[in-house]
Amino acid sequence: ASCMQHRLLVRDARSLHILQLYTCLDQIQYIEWSSDSLFILCAMYKRGIVQVWSLEQPDWHCKIDEGSAGLVASCWSPDGRHILNTTEFHLRITVWSLCTKSVSYIKYPKACQQGVAFTKDGRYMAVAERRDCKDFISIFVCSNWQLLRHFDTETQDLFGIEWAPNGCVLAAWDTCLEYKVLLYSLDGRLLSSYRAYEWPLGVKSIAWSPSSQFLAIGSFDEKVRILNHVTWKKITELDHPATIASKKTIVYKEVEKSPTVETERLSFPPTRALASSLFSTQSKYDISQVPVSLQYIKPVADRANPKVGVGMLAFSADNCFLATKNDNIPNAVWIWDMRKLKLSVVLEQLCSIQCFQWDPCQPRLAVCTGSSRVYLWSPAGCMVVQVPGEGDFQIVSLSWHPSGNSMVLLSKDNFCVCYLEREEV
Repeated sequence: ASCMQHRLLVRDARSLHILQLYTCLDQIQYIEWSSDSLFILCAMYKRGIVQVWSLEQPDWHCKIDEGSAGLVASCWSPDGRHILNTTEFHLRITVWSLCTKSVSYIKYPKACQQGVAFTKDGRYMAVAERRDCKDFISIFVCSNWQLLRHFDTETQDLFGIEWAPNGCVLAAWDTCLEYKVLLYSLDGRLLSSYRAYEWPLGVKSIAWSPSSQFLAIGSFDEKVRILNHVTWKKITELDHPATIASKKTIVYKEVEKSPTVETERLSFPPTRALASSLFSTQSKYDISQVPVSLQYIKPVADRANPKVGVGMLAFSADNCFLATKNDNIPNAVWIWDMRKLKLSVVLEQLCSIQCFQWDPCQPRLAVCTGSSRVYLWSPAGCMVVQVPGEGDFQIVSLSWHPSGNSMVLLSKDNFCVCYLEREEV
């Protein structure tokens, strides 16, 4: 699905043919599929309205108007039949049922980066709350929205919450001014509290492994700390030095190569497609000899949100690899072998890393850097893919199809779909 101003287009993922075209009341600011892909919501925050469309019944429609309360966020519940709307100033979360048309209210939601989290099986929801200048967490049963547990947290300013994939443990972390990660059980018991150091800036990013065995914590001190799921103690620290010295680490460096123009192929004037392929700069990967010095940027200390520390973390679907980005070294992706707890590969790009994401089915990483190329790495090696097309298509984000056969590449104003062929065994 994609939106253009106030129009919503639904396309076939294989052929990109338009299947449905819906017209909303105002400019669409957010869209989200229901879990079963039967409904899609369109949020118009400026007007405080959410419209819901049905793929099976195009004539059916639903409009939710929050009125004077306003709207700042909207999302589906895991069952795909309830919509959660957060009002302005985070006064409350309203739960709207599409089946019974009933309404439930959750008071005092906290305005933080990640204040609502669902378990992977969709049974429970955790909500970060702020009451009387204290942080709390409430756990609700999603089948009837009844309160299961309500407890206070040992945080100064709760910044985010995230469930482990198995739904047994909830991680909560404090603001970056206070290094603290808290781990709670489903019944609200504090299982463990982790603090790596005291005074400098603390936690910047967090990621659970798909098996729930590891919790990776990215910090402002340019390190990743891995906690285990048995004792919740640190098992290792992963450093991000500016110089790669280990001979066991492979460093792939992106280099640009000038196009070779074959004069016998030229027609005068050359066709647009031929000119694009002949004169556009191409790139490839070379393997660098260690030691390798990476481009290190010293952060500006007197500005807010300094570019320092590990800001991006992602585990591969098979738990074998962890990809990280250290904001001090913005052009590099670090890939760690979680079986050996060692650095395996570094991808050194020409431009700053914008986004990376693992294939949901196999250990294959896609990276984009704001250029017209997408970069793919797997244990077999890595490659550069040039996106064909006219003009400058700058990829700033990407998203894999659940099957791993294709991915969507997004620029500021356009998108394209990259299809990957599977080898027949």
